[in-house]
Amino acid sequence: MIEKFKNNESTVLNHLSQEEKLAWLMKEYGNEVIRIAYTYLKQEQLAEDVAQDVFIKCYEKLDTFRNESSYKTWLISITVNKCKDVLKSWSYRNLVITDFIREYLIPYNKVQQGLVDKKELLSNKVIELPLKLREVMILYYYQEFTIEEISDLLGVNPTTVRTRMHRGRLKLEESFKGVSFHE
Repeated sequence: MIEKFKNNESTVLNHLSQEEKLAWLMKEYGNEVIRIAYTYLKQEQLAEDVAQDVFIKCYEKLDTFRNESSYKTWLISITVNKCKDVLKSWSYRNLVITDFIREYLIPYNKVQQGLVDKKELLSNKVIELPLKLREVMILYYYQEFTIEEISDLLGVNPTTVRTRMHRGRLKLEESFKGVSFHE
């Protein structure tokens, strides 16, 4: 199925100019790139900045794309690497505490008040996972990549991906103990 999609994608893009390819890729995958960046960085503005950097790099490297993967996989790989660079940077590690308060305590208060639906609560819990667990959960469940694709994307063994997914599921299960939902 992915091979079929990759071929359709290449067919669509082959006849376009570099600028038209970029526009198509941004329209097609822009929201996914931002969502993935957000799951890593937990800040909307930072995720949008990373997405912009991803598409700038994409534009610069479009002529060297070898069609060994789909454009989607390529863009997500660039996104993951950019996010990891940001997470290692001094400026990210020294952000103000108000971001933490806005991102975590406010959603937690909504949960306490019963104002969050199940999907939003699950999304918040996934985002709270440690990075290595969070990234495989997002790529597998939200982006629907296979274990092998995730392994290639992250440069780790498929067994490592499975282990991280298992640990992520356990942590999610643990975080939902004692939570009741009001219908």
